[in-house]
Amino acid sequence: MSELIKQIAYCIERGKVNKMSPFPNDMKEQPGTDELTKQAIEEGIGPDVILEACNDGMQKVGDKFGRNEVFVPELLMAAKAMNAVMEHLKPFFAAGNLKVKGKFVLGTVAGDLHDIGKNLVSMVVEGNGWQVIDLGVDVKTEKFISAVKENPGCAVGLSALLTTTMANMEKTVSAIREECPSVKIIVGGAPVTMNSAKRMGADGYSPDPQGAVTFLNQSVSIG
Repeated sequence: MSELIKQIAYCIERGKVNKMSPFPNDMKEQPGTDELTKQAIEEGIGPDVILEACNDGMQKVGDKFGRNEVFVPELLMAAKAMNAVMEHLKPFFAAGNLKVKGKFVLGTVAGDLHDIGKNLVSMVVEGNGWQVIDLGVDVKTEKFISAVKENPGCAVGLSALLTTTMANMEKTVSAIREECPSVKIIVGGAPVTMNSAKRMGADGYSPDPQGAVTFLNQSVSIG
């Protein structure tokens, strides 16, 4: 890994977006992912190599988050730094020069309007090389099923924060399983446990975004 790529990965891990960004304090006036990615492209470094830096940086900060070594603000800053990279890589995606690992349909289940956890999962998963189809909040079962059918080979992530919407999550898992039996489903959210995930028929459960990445990398066939 070149020094420049290492710098991009480190800036993502620390949440350094650009030179003007005051965060983190110990990296003031240093270039961030915005400037470094532009430089990497100008130097002819391939977009797949740059994306790998995103994967590395987001995995490290995701692991830290799972160990309670960093918290939501740091994870959000890391996601902003990653998004600055993605802005430079968009033309390569559009031209078909950059392959994604797969597709991940994600949404908060019907009756639940909470999106912070879902958004964190979306950003971390995207930063690890997956295309996220974010359906938003209060997502009805039929919308999940339609998205799965429109994106063959995808995996599905269901989020819930309210105990009262657990029944809707179970209903959605059951319906997806009936309509699309081969699709991999992971669930998460404050009221969800490994046991409840198993009871409702989900393939996986994670209490944090990095766990979703691990599930996808291990469970979903990458084309």
